[in-house]
Amino acid sequence: MRKVTTLALLATGLVALGCGAGSTDDTTSSSKADSISGEADAGGAKGDDKPAKVAKIGQAARDGKFEFTVKSSKCGVAKIGTDMLGAKAQGQFCLVTVNVKNIGKESQMFDGSSQKAYAANGTEYSADGGAAIYANKNAETFLNDINPGNQVTGVVVFDIPKNVKIAKLELHDSPFSGGVTVSLA
Repeated sequence: MRKVTTLALLATGLVALGCGAGSTDDTTSSSKADSISGEADAGGAKGDDKPAKVAKIGQAARDGKFEFTVKSSKCGVAKIGTDMLGAKAQGQFCLVTVNVKNIGKESQMFDGSSQKAYAANGTEYSADGGAAIYANKNAETFLNDINPGNQVTGVVVFDIPKNVKIAKLELHDSPFSGGVTVSLA
């Protein structure tokens, strides 16, 4: 039953992403080299694959229409939810609490599954959307439309091996954006 529910949620998410994939705001998402304060790089480094600056926990970082502020990170969690409804980690869950503010001029969908975590050796880990459902009472990080000026705080969940530590996050306003890096070290 849980697998069917998870598959249905993923299918719905993919359809919703497909519907909103073409919507961008050129004034805020045109440069991957936006600084943490959101000011565009005068050199216009559009060909750069990595964000220009790195934020730390508690600092605001912008990607496209979103301003992200990572509030905290907690790893070593074996299970999320209740005994009846929950998710068990393959390794360990890392729970990253993040505030997401829409700084654009139109609604933008926040999708927790577009977020990435990296170990110190560069290994990339994707977010666990199924576990995030149990970590968030109001589904703040699962396909949530945020209107301009509004913000939500939610938990993005990563299931990583027990012996691994997350060194940094790459946060995205959409699956197709350049992202912004937040150091957890």
